Amino acid sequence: MDTRQLRYFLAVVDAGSVHRAAEQLYVAQPSVSQALRVLERDLGSQLFHRTGRRLVLTAAGRALIGPAREVMRGLDLARATVEAVEGLLGGELIIATMPSQSVSPLTGMIAAFAGRHPLVQLTVRGASTPTDVQEMLATGAAELGLVATAPSAPASPELMVLHLETQRFALLAKDAAALPAGDPVRPADLAGRALIVGQQGTGMRRVADTVRRQTPDIRFAVEVEHREAVLPLVLTGVGIAIVPDSWQALARSAGAAVRALDCPDVLQVSLVYRSGRLSPAAAAFLELTQAVGDPSG
Repeated sequence: MDTRQLRYFLAVVDAGSVHRAAEQLYVAQPSVSQALRVLERDLGSQLFHRTGRRLVLTAAGRALIGPAREVMRGLDLARATVEAVEGLLGGELIIATMPSQSVSPLTGMIAAFAGRHPLVQLTVRGASTPTDVQEMLATGAAELGLVATAPSAPASPELMVLHLETQRFALLAKDAAALPAGDPVRPADLAGRALIVGQQGTGMRRVADTVRRQTPDIRFAVEVEHREAVLPLVLTGVGIAIVPDSWQALARSAGAAVRALDCPDVLQVSLVYRSGRLSPAAAAFLELTQAVGDPSG
C-alpha cells in the first residue's frame, strides 16, 4: 500500500462516497475507485460493502481508519517539521471545539495566533460533546481540542490538559420582561417559565436538568441539537435559555436580555491534546495559550 491509497481511502470515509471524495481531492472518480480496489487487494480484505452507489464500511475498513489517520498524521508532522526550520511559513492546524467555546475563548486565541503566524491555515471543526472532541483527537482528525466539562468530569489518561478558564452560567431572554427581577436569578424564581435546552451530554443541558429538578413547574419548550439555533429562538420569544458566560457579549449585541443564574455549577474550559510530539503549528499555538492557563495532565 502507499500513502496515496490511504489518503483516498480516508477521503471516501469522510465524504461518504467515491464521487464526493473525488471532487474534494480534485481527481477523477475512476482514480479513487481504482486506488481502493488496489488497497483492498494489497490488504487481502474488503474495506467497503458496495450497495448500488452507497459504500458501507466493513469491519476491516473500520479497523483501518485509525492506523491510516496515524500514518497521514505522521507524514504531515514530518512535512511541517521540515517547513518550520525556516519559520511557520505555511501548514495547517486543525482544532476541534464545542460550540460555546468556539465563541469564547477560541476567537481570541485564534486572533493572537493568526497575528503571529498569518500563513498557517487554521481549521476549526465542531464537536457536540467532550467525548466527540476526544474521539477526533484519538483518530487524528484534529490535533488540538477545546472542551468544557464539569470540574468532576474524569480526564482521559491519553490526553494532556491545559486549563484555560472557569465559566459560570447565565440566562438569556427576548427582553427584560421575560425574566424575573434580580441579578442573579434564583432557580426558584423561574417557576412557570419555558426553557430552550441543548442535547444530553452538554453543560447547558446538565444545568437545565438541575434547575428543572429544583423547580418542577419549569417546562422544556424546545430541545435543540444545534446550539446556533438557541439565540434566534430566544429572540423570537419561544423561551429562555441557560447558557455559559461566554455567550453574554454575543447575546447582548443581538439585543437579548441577560441575567446571571444563581447556581453552583461551572464549566472548566480546557485545551486538550495527545501526549507526544505536536506539529510546529500546534506547539506554537499551545505556547501562546499557556500564557493564560496552567497545564496539568
